[in-house]
Amino acid sequence: MTRVDFYLTQDPSPQQRHITACRLVEKAFRLGHHIYLHTDNAEQARQLDDLLWTFHNTSFVPHSCSDADSPTANYSPVMIGQQHHLDAKHDVLINLAGEIPDFFTRFERVAEIVGGQEEEREASRKRFRYYRDRGYALETHQLAK
Repeated sequence: MTRVDFYLTQDPSPQQRHITACRLVEKAFRLGHHIYLHTDNAEQARQLDDLLWTFHNTSFVPHSCSDADSPTANYSPVMIGQQHHLDAKHDVLINLAGEIPDFFTRFERVAEIVGGQEEEREASRKRFRYYRDRGYALETHQLAK
């Protein structure tokens, strides 16, 4: 069964969620996982694509966007996008979308990143209840500023 982790940031800036996502992607990649970074829209995917190249000076995380024209885009160890039907075998889903994707059960682990704004926290509470009510293993991680 899928394990779900909620990562709560204290910083209310929208950029902090993306930086936290990049840190999780980097850690999971170094541990040998294949990650799908699920976004709400193409603009958010593009921002994350850019940020993965620049968020840390010494970091290298090979990634691609799922809507890329490359025939190998779906086989990158880290993929970013809004697709619901992927060809690749990714085992970690990092959800930055406002809703729970209907395909989340394909993944061994799901990471929900929650920003410091109250509306984000309220939306994450709904997602937490959804997972909890269906019996998924849940962990909550309070992240320092």
